[in-house]
Amino acid sequence: MIKFIHTADIHLDSPLKGLEAYEDAPVEEIRSAARRAFDNMIDLAIEERVDFVLIAGDLYDGDWKDYNTGLFFAGRMGRLSRERIRVFIVSGNHDAASQITRAMPLPENVTLLSTKEPQSVKLDDIGVVIHGQGYSVRAVTDNLASRYPQYVPGYFNIGMLHTSLTGRQGHEDYAPCSTDELKSKGYDYWALGHVHRREIVDKDPWIVFPGNIQGRHIRETGVKGATIVTVEDGTVTEVAEKELDVVRWAVCEVDMSKCETMDGVNDAVRLKLEQELDRTEGKTLAVRLILTNKCPVHAQLINRAAYLTGEFRGIAAGTGDIWIEKIKFQTSRQKSLEKILGRDTPLAGLLQSIQHLKLDEETIFDLVPELSALKKKLPPEIYNNNESFLDPSPDNIDMLRNEVQEILIARLIQHGDDI
Repeated sequence: MIKFIHTADIHLDSPLKGLEAYEDAPVEEIRSAARRAFDNMIDLAIEERVDFVLIAGDLYDGDWKDYNTGLFFAGRMGRLSRERIRVFIVSGNHDAASQITRAMPLPENVTLLSTKEPQSVKLDDIGVVIHGQGYSVRAVTDNLASRYPQYVPGYFNIGMLHTSLTGRQGHEDYAPCSTDELKSKGYDYWALGHVHRREIVDKDPWIVFPGNIQGRHIRETGVKGATIVTVEDGTVTEVAEKELDVVRWAVCEVDMSKCETMDGVNDAVRLKLEQELDRTEGKTLAVRLILTNKCPVHAQLINRAAYLTGEFRGIAAGTGDIWIEKIKFQTSRQKSLEKILGRDTPLAGLLQSIQHLKLDEETIFDLVPELSALKKKLPPEIYNNNESFLDPSPDNIDMLRNEVQEILIARLIQHGDDI
C-alpha cells in the first residue's frame, strides 16, 4: 500500500486580510494561521505514516521578508526527514523562480522540480514516478502540460501542475490546459494547484485541486485542508479530504423578517453565530454578517448601523472565539416606497428627489475630492477588488447609490409611519 498527501497554495506567512484592522482582533493568531495550518499538515503526514507529500505550487506568498519563512519551512521538512517522508514541490505563480530571490539549503528528503522543463522522478522502492514542472516566472501562459512525458509503464504515475485548467473564476489563467489533455498522458493521478477551492475534476483518472490549507479572506470560506490518497496494487482506493485550517471564514445571513424589536435582532444574530460556531469544532471563526429580508425595524437598523456594529461584535465576543470581519445591512422596508411616494406630502416630495439622486464615479469624486486624491496614493491592491468603496465599477456604484438612498429615506421617515 502507498499513501501520500496532496496539498497546494499554502502561502506561508501570508497575512489574513480583513481582520487585523480591528482593535480587538487576535493579531498574533491571525498572523500565524498559515504556519499553524502547515504544522497540522506535518502532523497529519507523520500520524498517517505517508510515503511522501506533494506541494503543487504557491508554497510561499512571494519573496520572503526575511529568512524566517525559509527557516520555518526547513525546520518542518527536517521533521519529515526524520520520519523518512519525502517531499516533492513544483513552484507556482507566487513562488516562481523569479519571485523568490533568497535561498536556503533544504534537507535531502525535499525535491524541487525543474522550472526549465518537465522532470520525472522515479521512486523505485515503492513503484511511483512523479512528473512535474514549476514556474520560472510569475505569469506562465504557456501550456506546460503539453510537454509532459507519457506515462512510465509498471509505475504509479503522478502529474504535478499549477494550473487554472481551462479557467476558474477568481484565478489567473495560468498554465492553461484541458482535462482531456491531462488524461491523454496516461497518468494515474494529477495533483493540481492554483485554485483555492477543493474540486475533484475527474475520477478516471483522479484529477484533483485540494484547495488551500488556510482561508485568507472572506472569499475563501468553509473547510480548508489537504487531500490524502491511498493506493493499493496500482489503483487509487481512497481520496479523502482532511481539515487543516485554524481560522474558519464564514458568511452568515441573518433573516430579520420576524424581528419586531431590537432585542429580537440581537437574539437572531446571537443564534446564527452560535449555529455557525458549532460547525467549526473549536476553530476561531471569522464572520461576515449580512442582515436580510423585509424587516419591521428596518429604519432603526439603518440609522443605528454604526452603533450596532459595535454591539454585534460584543455579541460575537460573548458567544465564543468569533471575530466580525464586516457587517452588511441588507434589510428592506415592509412598506413599498411606491406607496409612500403616492402620498401628496412634503415628505413624499423629498423621498422622490432622493429616489432620483444620481451618483456615478465622477459625481462621487466631485462631491468628495479627497477620495480622488486618496485613490491616486493607494496601491492598486487596496482598491482594485470587489470589496473596495473606491471601486468605480457600475455594480459598486449602484450598491453605493442604494445605500445612500436608504440611509436618507430611513432618517426622513424614522419619526413617521412604521415602515
